Amino acid sequence: MMSISLNLTMAFLLALAGVLIYRSHLMSTLLCLEGMMLSLFILMALLISHFHMFSASMAPLILLVFSACEAGVGLALLVKTSNNYGNDYVQNLNLLQC
Repeated sequence: MMSISLNLTMAFLLALAGVLIYRSHLMSTLLCLEGMMLSLFILMALLISHFHMFSASMAPLILLVFSACEAGVGLALLVKTSNNYGNDYVQNLNLLQC
């Protein structure tokens, strides 16, 4: 169990590093966020089953639902951004514009 949780923690940290390094493109940021959510989902499911906390067994499913909603909103923003600007560079977005 120790090596599995260590591997999942490292996967989460690598995805977090990917978000911090590849933040110029929206698509790569979304992929790294999905990797973070997937590692959190697996880690939560394993910890709940390992410690026999079946009263909290809905928590990974709730996280998975929020992850799917986040992916849907992210892809909608990606499509809208690429239609308006022609690319997915985050630097081209002017967030102060109304």
